[in-house]
Amino acid sequence: MIEPDFLSTTRTAYDAVADTYAEFISPKFASTPLVRAMITPFAELVRATGGRVADLGCGPGHVTAHLSALGLNVFGVDLSAEMVALARRTHPELRFEEGSMFALDLPDEALGGVLANYSIIHTPPERVPEMLAEFSRVLAPGGHLLIAFQAHEDPSAAPEAFDHTVALAYRWSPDHVARLLREAGVAEVARMVISPEEDEKRGFPQAFVLARKPAALG
Repeated sequence: MIEPDFLSTTRTAYDAVADTYAEFISPKFASTPLVRAMITPFAELVRATGGRVADLGCGPGHVTAHLSALGLNVFGVDLSAEMVALARRTHPELRFEEGSMFALDLPDEALGGVLANYSIIHTPPERVPEMLAEFSRVLAPGGHLLIAFQAHEDPSAAPEAFDHTVALAYRWSPDHVARLLREAGVAEVARMVISPEEDEKRGFPQAFVLARKPAALG
């Protein structure tokens, strides 16, 4: 199967900046309470229902390590070989693997939780439903999904492209993402939106949508 150009471009871009990106993003995550605010309830919900957790688009592994510290059985997956190698060096006690979020090497309903922390943003909008369907496929009934992304505030507007510095990215209306999740079979439970004034670089809202796959009947 021929890989889509956007995946090749994104992989190459992150391979080229892996060390620099890690030096920036890991301390930012550790020092910004609001970007971690939804992760704690996500972890509590997953611990209550059980199962492994996949940190998809894990980058240098800082969020994977945070989830592990919260008591989850977690592993990371990333498209970039350099990011995976860096994550393995930094967190040798954890599991990291290369992979595409469009074709996860997992059986159906294998996970109790899925985290996509700013990792859907480089996907062209027309391909995002396919990606969310893959997240839903690997999530067990009753399992939880947490997605974080740069947002905009017009629920009627299409996703908006922006210069992410590393690779072309898109910001979404939280309502739009919640609707796509419902179509993928995962229902929104809660959301948080950080004020655009808190983003000193671009002035974008930051959105976090927590969703749950319905429990099996009977």
